[in-house]
Amino acid sequence: MSLPQPQARPARPYFSSGPCAKRPGWSAEAVARRAFLGRSHRAAKPKAQLAELITRTHALLGLPAEYRLGIVPGSDTGAMEMAMWSLLGARPVDMLVWESFGAGWATDAEKQLKLADCRVLKAEYGALPDLAAVRPEADVVFTWNGTTSGARVPDADWIAADRQGLTICDATSAVFAQSIDWPKIDVATFSWQKVMGGEAAHGVLILSPRAVERLESFTPDRPLPKVFRLTRGGRLIEGIFRGETINTPSMFAVADALDAIEWMEGLGGLAAVMARADANFAALQGWVDRTGWVENLVADPAARSNTSVCLKIVDPAIAALDDADQKAFVKRMVTMLEAEGVAHDIAGYRDAPAGLRIWCGATVETADIAALTPWLDWAFASARAELAAA
Repeated sequence: MSLPQPQARPARPYFSSGPCAKRPGWSAEAVARRAFLGRSHRAAKPKAQLAELITRTHALLGLPAEYRLGIVPGSDTGAMEMAMWSLLGARPVDMLVWESFGAGWATDAEKQLKLADCRVLKAEYGALPDLAAVRPEADVVFTWNGTTSGARVPDADWIAADRQGLTICDATSAVFAQSIDWPKIDVATFSWQKVMGGEAAHGVLILSPRAVERLESFTPDRPLPKVFRLTRGGRLIEGIFRGETINTPSMFAVADALDAIEWMEGLGGLAAVMARADANFAALQGWVDRTGWVENLVADPAARSNTSVCLKIVDPAIAALDDADQKAFVKRMVTMLEAEGVAHDIAGYRDAPAGLRIWCGATVETADIAALTPWLDWAFASARAELAAA
């Protein structure tokens, strides 16, 4: 049975998990006015703007004073590859995998870096691997928030305070939305395009003093491309963490990231930004809990993401279909919602189980999540009616 279309529509139908919605009130013209377009990033004022962005991001995240933060090429992927290629090989390595990006890092560790003592601890989409099995003497590589599975680590209690290895964390859909225990993290990476709603192509790399010590004492037995090199003559290239980027950044993207930082500061800082994501997730999960045809892909509430929320269809008629037909059903739902202009880009990730993925980060308004959910019911009922009639 189909349902009548809801009357209310989301004011902003942008629920993509990356690139994500711009902040409320965002203006390309306002960003352009502060961007040093047509200028060299090495000139005094553009370089000062890069340094300002680094300083304010460091402060907003509440990083320990001795941690470095730098802007690097290649989005979060570039930052993670830079860290892995520069740091891994000195110790055994544990790779934690529960979604597609973690799986990609594990493939690089095993097949590209060919690390001698490399364990892969794996769980299926929607679950977490056995965190207690991580070896304290090993380096560990993991995603804090699995963007493509909707599962996150609930905390950092599983990381030993007296660990010998480094913790290398892909935090791209977690920063500014989830509480990260920074003293437990030696390397973190993220991109502006996620919780900040910024532009793509640039990454952020955070290093603890332990990570810097590894960089300055360990020489990998592999060639490093120029964009991966963090040391020169056995010393950290400090300029990277002062705004002297390895390659040319987009100064529009830099101004846009600074715009996002100022917006988050204006909300009241990190706690206020995280509260927005929590409110968005609560609105969506509340609907899930009241709705019979859908469930959160992550069974454990403590492991559920409050940003990239992944949902599975549990209606018996749809759940009985094979994976290809389930994905076709989801595609039909998504096509209907796109056509009505109420939700863009909410299909699950291509490698994930069939389902929906809805971004609930801080740049999304809770009112738009509330307006979206009746449309999800409408699209499901309409697609199911079509299937029954076929």
